[in-house]
Amino acid sequence: MQALFPSSTFWRGKRVLLTGHTGFKGGWAAMWLELLGAEVYGLALSPAGASGGEALWHAIGRPGNRCGFADIRDAAAVEAAFVTARPDVVLHMAAQALVHASYEDPVTTFDTNVMGLINVLEVARRSPGLKAIVNVTSDKCYENTEQVWAYRETEPMGGSDPYSASKGCAELVTASYRRSFFNRPEGPLLASARAGNVIGGGDWSPDRLVPDCVRSFSRQADVLIRNPLSTRPWQHVLEPITGYLMLAQALIERGADAAQGWNFGPPDDDAWPVGRIVDALAEAWGSGVGWGRDETVRPHEAMLLRVDASKARLGLGWRPRLPIGEGLAWTVDWYKSVAAGQSARTVTMNHIRAYEALSGAAK
Repeated sequence: MQALFPSSTFWRGKRVLLTGHTGFKGGWAAMWLELLGAEVYGLALSPAGASGGEALWHAIGRPGNRCGFADIRDAAAVEAAFVTARPDVVLHMAAQALVHASYEDPVTTFDTNVMGLINVLEVARRSPGLKAIVNVTSDKCYENTEQVWAYRETEPMGGSDPYSASKGCAELVTASYRRSFFNRPEGPLLASARAGNVIGGGDWSPDRLVPDCVRSFSRQADVLIRNPLSTRPWQHVLEPITGYLMLAQALIERGADAAQGWNFGPPDDDAWPVGRIVDALAEAWGSGVGWGRDETVRPHEAMLLRVDASKARLGLGWRPRLPIGEGLAWTVDWYKSVAAGQSARTVTMNHIRAYEALSGAAK
């Protein structure tokens, strides 16, 4: 089938309400949408300065800043953002996205990731002109039994830690709203997207592998890592964002068949253990940096997780384009280029253009 790779032919002039636009993935998505010609309206918390650098959203020119800042737990603020945006498409990416933070504050995690989603969906089902909603959750939404095979979309939702459980809940809420309210031919269609562990330039989140490596390597120090044998489905940030945009396009152009849950994950060969990821980052960084074992007692984390993206390849024409080794090289290039004084906006735009060239996408 012909892939629906994101292009200005589809996105030019589309009014997009992007929640979480000030976050790591949200910043990349907002910038790409603006380059595609979409009118991007943001709904997110104000970005705070992060350890090791300024928030990505500031550094790339504040894309998608037509709605100001708000908390998705505030139903009135969510409604006001919809009134301002009058969206054709909603991409819901706002979330409390850190596993360890969910142990420290489970109430906020569930409140944001479940009730915040419900606030968005409640307003969305009354929003005139809205055509498509993509709710971005996580590969951690599945009940992880540490099985050796990759999880498919039909497997049970679950999660032992509060973050993972909140994403499982978000998937159940999405399915319920889809069957109850977003099932009318004249109304908007609703799908969910589940991606793996995302890397890329501009992530300064605390207690996350690549930012921790960058902070340590930048000061010529070895990084401490918790679980070098933990295996995850690593992918560059532009891979899942491609999937989200293709899914929104499919909802509008192909209809109800696309209104499902979809995995966007790398091939099995790119599900690397943490130690291998850090070794590759250290080699790309140079200067003789490396890693050591963090012996601090931490809350439980799953050792093995992979997702099967066969459905997205067959049903949407989506496919991974950037092997994880190259994605890590792009990531190091982003951080080192920006540290050397290059514009973060220019470096980010160049990576987006280079990624588009991998697809042969016509502009």
